Amino acid sequence: MTRLAQTSGLTDVQQEIVSTVRDFVDKEIIPVATGLEHRDEYPTEIVEGLKELGLFGLMIPEEYGGLGESLLTYALCVEEIARGWMSVSGIINTHFIVAYMLKQHGTQEQKDAFLPRMALGEVRGAFSMSEPGLGSDVSAITSKGVRDGEGYVLDGQKMWLTNGGTSTLVAVLCRSDEGHPEGTAPHKSMTTFLVEKEPGFGEVRPGLTIPGKIDKMGYKGVDTTELIMDGLRIPANRVLGGATGRGFYQMMDGVEVGRVNVAARGCGVAQRAFELGVSYAQQRRTFGKPIAQHQAIQFKLAEMATKVEAAHAMMVNAARKKDSGERNDLEAGMAKYLASEYCKEVVEDAFRIHGGYGFSKEYEIERLYREAPMLLIGEGTAEIQKMIIGRRLLEEYRFQG
Repeated sequence: MTRLAQTSGLTDVQQEIVSTVRDFVDKEIIPVATGLEHRDEYPTEIVEGLKELGLFGLMIPEEYGGLGESLLTYALCVEEIARGWMSVSGIINTHFIVAYMLKQHGTQEQKDAFLPRMALGEVRGAFSMSEPGLGSDVSAITSKGVRDGEGYVLDGQKMWLTNGGTSTLVAVLCRSDEGHPEGTAPHKSMTTFLVEKEPGFGEVRPGLTIPGKIDKMGYKGVDTTELIMDGLRIPANRVLGGATGRGFYQMMDGVEVGRVNVAARGCGVAQRAFELGVSYAQQRRTFGKPIAQHQAIQFKLAEMATKVEAAHAMMVNAARKKDSGERNDLEAGMAKYLASEYCKEVVEDAFRIHGGYGFSKEYEIERLYREAPMLLIGEGTAEIQKMIIGRRLLEEYRFQG
């Protein structure tokens, strides 16, 4: 075994893509990530490099200028990027989800208008569901899209918008009662609106304001913001798919593949934490020998490596299930849950191996220790994943009495 988290059955093209991304991470991301993160600085040069590699169009079909690759290929690339710096993988993730939603649910006009430019990274995507008064309870959304003549007027406040400042296209989920009588189930009266905007902060188009970045414990560099709509006018051809009432299902489809992405991020961060831990354990000496030779440390390394392998295997399985065209909410939920929990545990063990030095900002593990918690809540908490897993298991194992 050359290293952990190897993936069997890849094509030559897939192997070449993943290898290229890994080399880019080793040379262009890892050496500068901690410095950028401590300054909370957007990684402009890294993003430009990813554009040149074609990463922004990795899953966009070739007919629109993308590479037309699978979810598995994308997830393996995300794993490598998160190994270098998780924030960079977040920059790509929201873009990818919007491109995926357009590919799966957009009208032909919408695909033609956005996908070619998204493949080049000229249009950068973000998506927005959460609001200040809700988290996982998407059905409680209060933002509204009301029909007004030939278009819609959007009002409301959204929260936790990744790439809020740098994006130029935001998929926004709002309640829209048009054609849906009172008493309609909440998830059947939601619509996804495609909102074009200028990059930056403040009023980025009439009726749309992106306040400054939210200051976070970790996951720095990437801009996380609010989004405030006050009389924002949107033409009717910017309703995703051309019809209202489908937004909840469109968003959930995007989040489902996003959960595979978060699982891949957890795998990448855990791999890096293991690399740092096993390396430091062979350099640090106590009682006359490297601490790696102490049984207690070897036990930790064994547990860490096993968790890295298990999380990677579940993530790969979830991606392959989606690529096959099958329903994968069970596998995606399991992968996201396991990978995020194991990531936290592996990072903490690597932190413990570093001893007091793990508490110093001079060591990379300090950054990982602050980044891992975001994965516990991103794309649904562990509790939400357990609800999804439990319901699906009851469907599969329905008691026949």
